[in-house]
Amino acid sequence: MEAVAKLNNCPTSPRKMRLVVDLIRGERVEKALHILKFTNKDAAERVEKLLLSAINNWEQKNSGSRPEESQLVVKSIMVGGGRQLKRLRPAPQGRGYRIRKRSNHVTIVVDSINVESKTN
Repeated sequence: MEAVAKLNNCPTSPRKMRLVVDLIRGERVEKALHILKFTNKDAAERVEKLLLSAINNWEQKNSGSRPEESQLVVKSIMVGGGRQLKRLRPAPQGRGYRIRKRSNHVTIVVDSINVESKTN
């Protein structure tokens, strides 16, 4: 049984978040946590916390089974654009340059390998 965790309006641009997310897509949960722990990007901390939340959600759904024994895998992870805060920065000759402070939404789905092999 799969478990889902979502992070909404994370104040990082979607492009920067996708760099981190692409590292762990399809990996086992233990390996993904190690990758995120040693990735030197600000977004890696947020994704690591989200992955731990997805693991806890999986444990709540599957009471009595441990994630280490069931071989959890990051089944899918998606990054979408969130809201943009629009600001103005002073520019030469009385103009104003528009600045878009981007945010994103991250959705992660965690599932065990055993369940995937039975359904196929």
